[in-house]
Amino acid sequence: MSDVYDVYTAQIQVRWGDSDRLGHVNNTRYVEYMQEARIQFLEAKLAPLGGRPGYLVVRKMTVEFLKPVTDRSGPLHVEIFTTHVGTSSFTVRHVIRDNAGVECAFGDALMVGFDTLSEKSRPLADSERVVLEASLVQMTTS
Repeated sequence: MSDVYDVYTAQIQVRWGDSDRLGHVNNTRYVEYMQEARIQFLEAKLAPLGGRPGYLVVRKMTVEFLKPVTDRSGPLHVEIFTTHVGTSSFTVRHVIRDNAGVECAFGDALMVGFDTLSEKSRPLADSERVVLEASLVQMTTS
């Protein structure tokens, strides 16, 4: 990651039932943590602007697992920022860190504005665009 702009951080608790027999958080829970943080991010950022102007859906999601999360890893901190903002879609990067600040996983979600009447994509509203562009971070490859 390069320069950090308006990064939102959500604190997520590791729940008792999240772990498998090895004492590691199950891989499906990482996606749930990311979803929970993403919802907090959108609500926190859009509420001051009058709330969410329309629906947003996940079109695609990728996750890279870097280090196991255990029962003792929490509370987790999930950093959220955008890496791309288009006409009707945007990409959100989620970075999961344990309570020591170690990066355990990261994932990208391609989100699309969604019109429930036509069941098709819709352009992002100006209020959505303002929030998403304020959280835009230019990624660099090393």
